[in-house]
Amino acid sequence: MSLDIPWVEKYRPKSFDEIVSQSIAINRLREFLKTPNMPHMIFTGPAGTGKTSTALIIAKNFLETKDLDTNLLELNASDTVRIDFVRNVLKNFVNQNLIKNGSLKFVILDESDNIPGQVQQALRRIIEKASYNVKFILLCNYINRIIDPIISRCAVFRFVNLAKENIVERLKFIAEKEKLKIAPEISEEFFNLLFFISGGDLRKGINTLQMSVSLELLENLDLDEILKISGFLDKKTLNDLIQALKKKDFIEAREIVDTIESFDSRNFIRQLLEVLPQLKIEPEKIIEIRSYIGEIDYRISQGADENIQVSALLANILENIKS
Repeated sequence: MSLDIPWVEKYRPKSFDEIVSQSIAINRLREFLKTPNMPHMIFTGPAGTGKTSTALIIAKNFLETKDLDTNLLELNASDTVRIDFVRNVLKNFVNQNLIKNGSLKFVILDESDNIPGQVQQALRRIIEKASYNVKFILLCNYINRIIDPIISRCAVFRFVNLAKENIVERLKFIAEKEKLKIAPEISEEFFNLLFFISGGDLRKGINTLQMSVSLELLENLDLDEILKISGFLDKKTLNDLIQALKKKDFIEAREIVDTIESFDSRNFIRQLLEVLPQLKIEPEKIIEIRSYIGEIDYRISQGADENIQVSALLANILENIKS
């Protein structure tokens, strides 16, 4: 067992056949790569579904290993791509005459949906003027945040959420390869927990598995401890919260939330969604609460105060519980 290398890199797919559960996008890509003039591409879909791995497979399929440093530019666009960077570094990379024997150059921009609109306009002009030997691959979670002039110049490939069985199968494969000793009687519960924590993000599931090993949590497998270090409520705390909600006791519910260490509001919201069916709430009201939860989650993502938003959410749930 080796912990020196991040397992997400160690077990990153090396070929299309190793990409987990994206057959529609991958089959379309196989056909596209046979065309004489391959288009620029946009890969859109949830985190941890194979977008980056697929982009790297494409680049490495066309480039020799010795040319990767000169002919491949891979960036996290949300951190790096600003107007000066586009006008200088990116433009220079695209224009540099480093291409030998007609080989391609690739620009892979992860989190492209976080590039400001003005910068996207500058990026669009570079994409328009780039020679046929330079291919852009933009990766994003939300394609609606990419401006239309860029989308119209790219082939769009949609990556879907991974099914539970696909994620669990991959995690079990890694556990077997790393020779992890997991008690058989708790194995299924452990992998189900990893899936829940991942939220459909295979990368997050793999990182949680490696973290559990590095913190020696598998020695005497403690699922509650894995929940807590992952920013979730352990079973007892969650059960206490459910009982407080059933009693319609806002003060007690709020006090329970205040005792949570390493509180992660978005993970907390996910767990609330899971327990809604356990509360005495009319089905149509649950639909309204789910809509409100989406609004709360959006506010938090935009920087709203977590405590205020969580309090508002708890109050909304209590208001809809039948006496």
